[in-house]
Amino acid sequence: MHELMEMIGSYLRGAWRFRWFAQLIAWPLCLAGWVLIYEMPNQYEATARVYVDTQSMLKPLLQGLAVQTDVTEQVNALMRTLLSRPNLEKVARMTDLDLEAKTPEEMELMLNRLSKKVVLANTGRENIFGISYKSENPEKAKDVVQSLMTLFVEGSLGETRTDTSAAQRFLDEQIKEYETKLFAAEERLKDFKLRNVSVMPSEGRGYYDRLQSEMASLEKAQLELREAENRRDELQRQLAGEEPNFGMLIERQPKNLLSQTEVRIQALESKLDEDLLKYTESHPDIVTLRKQIADLREQENKRIEAERRRIGNRPPAMEANPIYQQLKIALGDSEASVASLKVRVREYSERIQKLNRMVDTVPQVEAELARLNRDYAINKQNYETLISRRESAKISEQAGQSSDSLTFKIVDPPRVPLNPVSPNRPLLSSVVLVGGMAMGLAFALFLSQVKPTFDNHSAIFSATNIPVLGYVTMVWTDREKTRDRIEKLSFGALVVALIIAYGVSVAMQLLPVSAG
Repeated sequence: MHELMEMIGSYLRGAWRFRWFAQLIAWPLCLAGWVLIYEMPNQYEATARVYVDTQSMLKPLLQGLAVQTDVTEQVNALMRTLLSRPNLEKVARMTDLDLEAKTPEEMELMLNRLSKKVVLANTGRENIFGISYKSENPEKAKDVVQSLMTLFVEGSLGETRTDTSAAQRFLDEQIKEYETKLFAAEERLKDFKLRNVSVMPSEGRGYYDRLQSEMASLEKAQLELREAENRRDELQRQLAGEEPNFGMLIERQPKNLLSQTEVRIQALESKLDEDLLKYTESHPDIVTLRKQIADLREQENKRIEAERRRIGNRPPAMEANPIYQQLKIALGDSEASVASLKVRVREYSERIQKLNRMVDTVPQVEAELARLNRDYAINKQNYETLISRRESAKISEQAGQSSDSLTFKIVDPPRVPLNPVSPNRPLLSSVVLVGGMAMGLAFALFLSQVKPTFDNHSAIFSATNIPVLGYVTMVWTDREKTRDRIEKLSFGALVVALIIAYGVSVAMQLLPVSAG
């Protein structure tokens, strides 16, 4: 520590020898710096704050009906794009800054300065934004901030309406395109059904479902036919072994009593009338019913003819046997049921044969139909979705026109304080004073190193490593002491004068501001 202090003392003593050069450097630097600071133009800062209210009363009411945009993100994006080149040009025209630029180069420089001086920031509170601008002219600074606020408010409203209109135009174009696609898909589906009407699947059932259903129906009809045939054969055996009479006569049945076959014919005709209301004459069910009715009529006619022949050969007393009559009626019903089931079995067999012949055609038709239906369903779904979206866009536009989703409230209107915000002349003057004195001291140290001297015996020993046996101190005369004292006082006076000049400079810099 002692050596460090000794070294610092040596440097200071060396610089003291060139103290007048230090003054020679410090004074010009300080005076020039203070003059430059005094000549620096004042910078006035205009500021404003605006609050953006994003909570609209219509937002919960239109939930699910209209398009809900992220209003906060919209405001942030607007803040980021506020200093775009077109907006800066608008601000320049609104504040007459463009009149200061005579050439395109000057205009470019002016816009760059404008962009750098404008500060946009979130004040830290929710949806409160600040705008500030510095200028030498306080009125110009205020006009710039006012113009930016105007662009900020108008831009948000115009941007929302522009986006909504563009979205509606896009939706209208897409709806027209999908409407054309949907019409074309409907025409293809209609033409395909007309070409393949005979092999179209019914009620959503495919080829193999239909074939399996017909085969199951055929098996059921065959089983019922065998049961009916067995019942008929049993009735014939019972009828062949029945005695003609039991010695008692009964009154003949009324002539208007309908047989079981006629009852079935009437039931089938009623069902035919009902089906004709739903199907055409070429429908398979209609054709089957007509065949069944025709067969039953033929059987009934044959039965009546045979009955007449039997009555002509039998004695009247046999017809009066009630058991015989019941067996005859049951046999007739059984024969009618057998005939009906034969028709049904034949019809099912023909359907199965027809489906077997179309084994290569029907699946291909069904696959093509499924593809056409899929294309039609996709186009229809997209079309209906676009229609719904367009209605939502219209509601959103009308809601935006009736009550804006953004409400702007001016927290602090554009204002400029009376005192300039920069430059900070007292601080800069202090920096100049310290800097000038530091430069003078540095120059003196530099000269002491250029022209070094030994001011004590320790320095000689450190430099030459030669022992110093002794040294002789300098004896000052009164005249030399007086001159040395005058030099020190003069140097101190110059230092004090420099500090006084610093104080005068600061006072001159503050005086116009306080007086104004």
